[in-house]
Amino acid sequence: MIGDVNDFPDESRLASYFGIVPRVSNSNETERSGRIHKRGSKLGRTALVQSALIAAHYSPYLRNFYERVKARRGAGKAIIALARKFLGIIYRTLKNKWVFEDFPNFVLAEGA
Repeated sequence: MIGDVNDFPDESRLASYFGIVPRVSNSNETERSGRIHKRGSKLGRTALVQSALIAAHYSPYLRNFYERVKARRGAGKAIIALARKFLGIIYRTLKNKWVFEDFPNFVLAEGA
């Protein structure tokens, strides 16, 4: 679904590809961020969100991140924030060719 990760210079471009970046509205000196722009693939965004929720069940790091954002901003925004964080992990894993020995605790395998 992503193709070659090197086509994306950074993880924010990949997030934009999936449509999980906020809309920005500028007027003179006022800048407002709104909801996600949803210009990317709906199927890709759905798969990413579902994968992030499953990963949160197995990773204490992701679960804690989700719970912190949920307490502060609500469940809907927490899910999107979790998906964005998970996409960043996926991007860096593919870019750096990491292999995890223990994904829930983010332990890299020897020689990776």
